[in-house]
Amino acid sequence: MREQRGKQAAASFLFKLAESVGTQGISFVVSVVLARLLDPSDYGVLTMLTVFIAVSQVFVQSGLNTALIQKKDVDETDLSSVFYVSLGIAVVLYGLLFLLAPAIGAFFAMEALAPVLRVLALILLPGALISVQNAVIAREMAFRRLMTASLICTTLSGVVGIAMAAAGAGYWALVAQQLTSQLSLALVLLWLVKWRPRALFSWARVRGLIRFGWKLLASSLLETGYNNLRTAVIGKKYAQETLGFYNRGKQFPELVMNAVNGSIQSVMLPVLADEQDDVSRMKQMMRRSVMVSSFLVLPMMAGLAAVAEPLVRLLLTDKWLPCVPFLQICCIDFAFYPIHTANLQAINAMGRSDVFLRLELIKKSYGLLILAATVFLFDSVYAIAWGAVASTLLAAVVNASPNRKLLGYGYLEQMRDVLPALALSAVMFAAVWALGQLPLSPLPLLVLQVLAGAAIYGGLALLLRLESMRYLMDMLRGLAARRRGEAKA
Repeated sequence: MREQRGKQAAASFLFKLAESVGTQGISFVVSVVLARLLDPSDYGVLTMLTVFIAVSQVFVQSGLNTALIQKKDVDETDLSSVFYVSLGIAVVLYGLLFLLAPAIGAFFAMEALAPVLRVLALILLPGALISVQNAVIAREMAFRRLMTASLICTTLSGVVGIAMAAAGAGYWALVAQQLTSQLSLALVLLWLVKWRPRALFSWARVRGLIRFGWKLLASSLLETGYNNLRTAVIGKKYAQETLGFYNRGKQFPELVMNAVNGSIQSVMLPVLADEQDDVSRMKQMMRRSVMVSSFLVLPMMAGLAAVAEPLVRLLLTDKWLPCVPFLQICCIDFAFYPIHTANLQAINAMGRSDVFLRLELIKKSYGLLILAATVFLFDSVYAIAWGAVASTLLAAVVNASPNRKLLGYGYLEQMRDVLPALALSAVMFAAVWALGQLPLSPLPLLVLQVLAGAAIYGGLALLLRLESMRYLMDMLRGLAARRRGEAKA
């Protein structure tokens, strides 16, 4: 049974990775085309509003989805109750955003923000409609269905956004893209996942889930609010174009991080939850997650930082060159997210949402101090970005501290597992950056850098026989053999 669950987890990870890479790849292409068609100020307008949307979406989820995934035994009453609660919260929050939109526009000294927010906030409703579907997919690890839905919806929304941008719609093109993405995803998942709400509701069940979920809600609010606070500060204090450059620089590494780390996170929680009574097994699985995700994410971030300038010149044109420093800084920021994910998901899987919340309070306390220092002492957007890096590095230590006692897997041991990938990524970065000094045009330079980086990192990993490399190759061979067996049957 355990072996079967392990194989299912490996297959689920690969499907989730394929879905993430596919959707993020399509999103990347779409974002490149839109960046060529739109101005940095257009992105600045939408970025300011996504702060409020992101916080509202946390309330819609309310920690109940994670509670559904973590709970061992879930029935129709649990699922239907969560559905009605999520939908009710979404409706209330949309009404609040609709009423507050003029005040938000006045705060940022932009009257045009009000109608945009009133339309953009509609994405809360389809998100609530499929809240349970997403939990069902995670519990069943049916990520093949999610892959299909995500690819369809990302492509469709990209076409809509590009068409409107080409027609001169400005930031409304970005609004239409997001709305189309969420609405089409809701429709496709409603079709693919056959679960439907029933006339069942239990406040007792909801309260039971909330006892676990409210701490995750509070943690998510802290995380989301804190992450978007920098955006709000930059949008308020500096020009719209500056916010657009910052957001564009952040977007590139964020796409990469979401593709790999998001895949691991989605699969990791239900798998670890199944093993929550076996500490040694949980440690083994968590250790493998840290090693594999770091093995994939670190070289991607190092490589992206090294090729930042020719990449921006080629894809976005010279008008976006001011985003290059932000891109490179954010690569360092996101590079250590795999450690965060593994530690926090292990804590969630053990049902220790109290520990999760305590960690978030600690991290956000010093994070706010760092943000305040960068704003008032340095008065620089670059200082704000570097402050985020400092906060992230400290957070890696904080997140790992509980698992030293809970699982016997502390920060120093985790860093030893990450060190091989980190060392190879540093070597690869130095080589790729050096190649970037050659007097070549952006396209051939970028091709040369990417090929050299992949060859150096992959070659060294094979030469040194890194454990992560062997595990990934074994996973791929196992999945291929499984597919061949299914084809013969």
